Amino acid sequence: MRFRFLTAAIAAVLTAGLLASFGLAAPSRLKLAQVNAIPVDTELVLAVDVSYSMDPEEQQIQREGYIEAITSREFMAAIRAGTHGKVAMIYFEWAGPEDQRIIAPWRAVEGPETADAFAGEIARAPYRRASRTSIGGALMFAKPLFAASGFRGLRRVVDVSGDGPNNSGPLVVPQRDDLVAAGITINGLPLMLNRPNSFSMDIANLDIYYEDCVIGGPGAFVIPVRDRVQFKEAIRTKLILEIAALTPGARVQRVQARQPRISCTIGEQMWRDRWGN
Repeated sequence: MRFRFLTAAIAAVLTAGLLASFGLAAPSRLKLAQVNAIPVDTELVLAVDVSYSMDPEEQQIQREGYIEAITSREFMAAIRAGTHGKVAMIYFEWAGPEDQRIIAPWRAVEGPETADAFAGEIARAPYRRASRTSIGGALMFAKPLFAASGFRGLRRVVDVSGDGPNNSGPLVVPQRDDLVAAGITINGLPLMLNRPNSFSMDIANLDIYYEDCVIGGPGAFVIPVRDRVQFKEAIRTKLILEIAALTPGARVQRVQARQPRISCTIGEQMWRDRWGN
């Protein structure tokens, strides 16, 4: 009897290990994590472009814009007006398909002290630039961040800022649709500061590209930045709208509501025409 019991026990352990190795035990762990997760109004992923098309001054203005927005009185007021009076945020930088780096990990922001701490992590990170522009790669990287956040938001939002179309890595539309199907909203901050020329990968209608190819989900919106002096105000406005679950009506774009007005592979086409791959 003892031998049978030990044999059964060993078999149970081996079976559990085998299931776990194939990821079959994951649902129970996921459910436990969800039960223990801290409730917040919004889980917000800030995905920030650091490709070489962003010059050092633009990078500085962009980062300062996020820091000032996160610590602003208006942002604090939007947080306090929520059901839980608390949001969760993470900030990562991206460029090419394999280049994503978390600068400030998940943190609950519920007042000036926690906002200052989160903004401080962003401020202390060294500036960097990298090659290529992979919005699809950034969205792919962003999706699993929610499962590991330790928070449970009434809304889940990815906030993408960038100054060009996707030109490498996974195509942006399938990644956009995958996040939307998972209940995640994607908002955009297209940076239209450079005038397109024969030497750049910029496009004139980047705001339309973001509207038709990048953003999606309930209440998704785009706020284009066309002037450097508008940069910081646009970031603050966008963050407040995301936390308050509001949208600027003229910029709401339903996914697949109509045919795109611009090719969603225009960046890949431009890269292929220039470099031949």
